[in-house]
Amino acid sequence: MNEMFAKSLYDLIVRENLEDYKNLYKTAVVDAKTDPYYKDALNLYNSLPEDKRKILLKIIEQTMVDTISSILGIIDGSIPVNEKDSVEPKLFLNSMDTEGELQDLFLEHVEELENNK
Repeated sequence: MNEMFAKSLYDLIVRENLEDYKNLYKTAVVDAKTDPYYKDALNLYNSLPEDKRKILLKIIEQTMVDTISSILGIIDGSIPVNEKDSVEPKLFLNSMDTEGELQDLFLEHVEELENNK
């Protein structure tokens, strides 16, 4: 159960959002209604040669992976939110304790994907 959840996070957040970013950067049209942030992002992306665009997308992917890993570490208890407080978050999947293994399972899945490239 925990392993399936960790893998699903990668697919739902990293893989799907990365595809969305790729499509956005390749197909978006800038007009007067476009948010200034997206104008800047699109201008940056479009100013890069193809090999640098791949690097930018890899940076975005790694940022998502690091963020998910940190959140799972907080939930698992391996990353303290605040040392002064004794907050101990727990996540239950189908009423079962995840036993503090989500971050490790997520990172193992990411490593497995990298090794299979």
